[in-house]
Amino acid sequence: MSDIKELEENEVGQVVELVDDRAPSDDEMDEDVDVSEQVEEEQIVLDLSNNSWTYLEHGDSVFVVERHPKLPLVVSGSADHTAKLWTTHKQPPVVVTTIDHKESVITAKFTADGNYVITADMAGLLQVHRTKNGEKWTKVGDVEEVEEIHWIATHPSQNYFAFGANDGSVWVYQIEGNDLTQLMTGFSHTLDCNAGVFLEDEETIQLVTASDDATVVCWNAITGQPIYKLAPIDFKGIESPWVVLSAQGHMVAVGGRDGQLAIINHQTHKVVNTLQVINNDDHDSLSIEALAWCESMPLLAVGVVHGDVFLFETQQWRLRKSWSTEAHEDYENAITQLQFEPKSHVLVGSSTNGKVYRWDARSGTEMFVGVGHNMPVFDFAIMDDGKLITAGDEGVCLVFNPREQATQSQ
Repeated sequence: MSDIKELEENEVGQVVELVDDRAPSDDEMDEDVDVSEQVEEEQIVLDLSNNSWTYLEHGDSVFVVERHPKLPLVVSGSADHTAKLWTTHKQPPVVVTTIDHKESVITAKFTADGNYVITADMAGLLQVHRTKNGEKWTKVGDVEEVEEIHWIATHPSQNYFAFGANDGSVWVYQIEGNDLTQLMTGFSHTLDCNAGVFLEDEETIQLVTASDDATVVCWNAITGQPIYKLAPIDFKGIESPWVVLSAQGHMVAVGGRDGQLAIINHQTHKVVNTLQVINNDDHDSLSIEALAWCESMPLLAVGVVHGDVFLFETQQWRLRKSWSTEAHEDYENAITQLQFEPKSHVLVGSSTNGKVYRWDARSGTEMFVGVGHNMPVFDFAIMDDGKLITAGDEGVCLVFNPREQATQSQ
């Protein structure tokens, strides 16, 4: 697919009407404005200290936002039973396609070439759409095999995708043109399959999955046979409900609801380390919600429900830094997502306190705080131009431009 640097309005579908979200002047701030009337008219409530660049509105909570690998385009999934594909490089955004679902859209992924987008909802409906140039998306097919889908993973280089379900099952499909081919179904997990990731392996297509039943399984995604399965006995007797998974090279990190972190050497199939990231009498605050590997430094970032971020150096697995996010007056400050900017020491994180952050992982210094949401931020995407796209509980995706703001402040 050819790269498209500019997606013009006349090339795509619906244009979303947005209000002027520029910062008000001093004169405007002095005017007697009835904020409640504005909110009622716009049907959206944004933080008055909003420093976002622009935004796009859904009809209900937005749970996921995923970036296109080549274009200034994202897909967002919402409780309004839709997934929207929309542009991020212009004000206002342009909605290219709206995909209708049966229930809340909670997960979405693009294939590595950007030619396909896969979306799934809480009713177990998964849909695949195809494009040739990013401008028009047509349906390839759908899959409806399980009661509820928890996650989707796409292969880092080939057109394979996988998903995990509430019954513990794992499914892998291949996309060829307009055809979906089921490659495997795995039933090794006995409880919810909460996370999965494809590994970069030149010889085989391998997928690692994690479950509430305290097991981690590596699958041959072509044959459906487990390559190895790790149970509590392999984790030094720790029986942790695993909820999040991340891989880099031959190392796999898995995090549990009880604050346990385990590191697996994929080459040896062995658990090389287990850590209790946080200790707290309030067990509900222990859950590890996000993991992120740094490409430029030997670091793994861990985010927990309690609102803390921990940075571990990955050679000796010692804690290097930790910090906490501030709590919202109405919401907790749980970390919902973490991601390092590509080949950078800059860590981006989102929280239920309604903010998105950029930190310098070398020092833990706060570099940028994106404000504007008045409810939790569930997800975000990092664009090539540095923009941050957020998914908010109030039904809004905000677009932040930290680099532009940094330039203006100099």
